[in-house]
Amino acid sequence: MNHERSKKLFQHAKEVIPGGVNSPVRACKSVGRDPVFIDHAEGCMVYDADGNSYIDYVGSWGPMILGHRHPVVVSAIKATLERGTSFGAPTDLEIELAEMVIAAVPSIDTVRFVNSGTEATMSAIRLARGVTGRDLIVKFDGCYHGHADTLLVEAGSGVATLGIPGSPGVPEAFAAQTISIPYNDTESMNRVMAEKGQDVACVIVEPVAGNMGLVPPEEGFLAALREATQKSGSILIFDEVITGFRVSRGGAQDLYDVMPDLTTLGKIIGGGMPVGAYGGRKAIMDQIAPDGPVYQAGTLSGNPLAMAAGIATLTELNKPGVYAELDQKTDHLVKGLKEAAAASGIPVQVDRVGSVLGMFFRDKPVKNMDDAKSCDLDRFTKYYNAMLEKGIYLAPSQFESGFVSTAHREEQIDNTIRTVKAVMEQLAGK
Repeated sequence: MNHERSKKLFQHAKEVIPGGVNSPVRACKSVGRDPVFIDHAEGCMVYDADGNSYIDYVGSWGPMILGHRHPVVVSAIKATLERGTSFGAPTDLEIELAEMVIAAVPSIDTVRFVNSGTEATMSAIRLARGVTGRDLIVKFDGCYHGHADTLLVEAGSGVATLGIPGSPGVPEAFAAQTISIPYNDTESMNRVMAEKGQDVACVIVEPVAGNMGLVPPEEGFLAALREATQKSGSILIFDEVITGFRVSRGGAQDLYDVMPDLTTLGKIIGGGMPVGAYGGRKAIMDQIAPDGPVYQAGTLSGNPLAMAAGIATLTELNKPGVYAELDQKTDHLVKGLKEAAAASGIPVQVDRVGSVLGMFFRDKPVKNMDDAKSCDLDRFTKYYNAMLEKGIYLAPSQFESGFVSTAHREEQIDNTIRTVKAVMEQLAGK
């Protein structure tokens, strides 16, 4: 493939934007190449500045569950655009989307919209501290909850991809308020909570880890978190920015039948527009200003374009059979990936939860961040670059997940499986 225009754009971008990108993983440093610049997208396809086409498994890092430029979503945005782009005042659209979120997510009684997943988790933690009067936070190694100061300790996503220490620029006093322990390690979690639980404001977790690659929770792990937080009087926060409306309509909490006190959301509920949200039990949420003393605000929160796109997306997802179809497509892809790897003889771990999938170059299952870091990153780099050159667009990091949309068709998934088979054979020297 020719990437000359993308290369020129990247060189230009580096003159005016730090690193040439507005989010670090996009720079593709960990896979040893320059990024391709996307020009436009349609369905499950993206097209770069040089005219190359790719089957897309990034989906804007998760929100494009209906594919790109879904006509219902585009129509909703256009109609709302006629009303205006931003008012900094309440609109009826906020109420409508809030009702849809509350109806779907079991633990949410009321919900507050913000502008990003980072803002949602930051606000949820402030609320938990305000309600409990405690300072400590417990999180899990490799779980990424955005770039707020207290959450970059042992974080996943771009922090892991680029090998950046967890807290440069974060005062020691802030970092000291965060305890990070291995994901899926119930014993360590119970020990920490037994020793410090009376000082822990909240435990925050990705119920399905999606920022160290895809790592599902082991049986009993989430239930143990629920039990330990209830015992200590701490607040349990599920970060469902990735999993919300993705692994099931009600998110991971509905899938695993474990109810948190607070939930953070993003991505899908904005239909591709910038959005975030946090919600939970009314008694807790009532502590947010203006009704309570915990302050949080945002000029663009509840932006009408984002609300309209979210309403349109959730309306489509409410139609019968949508999640069954997504499960079938993702299962077909995962089985094909496993068969291709097995035929090549290269050790690979492939897993999925709902329409989220992950693949690790490793001969044993991945249960935590240490396991993920032990994968063959050099082989992943070769795999990524070979797949890109053959028209398959993947996240440029071993520590990210892939996403299937309703727009992916059987022929495109079969094409992907054939490409994986050819690339794996190439890597194996067959």
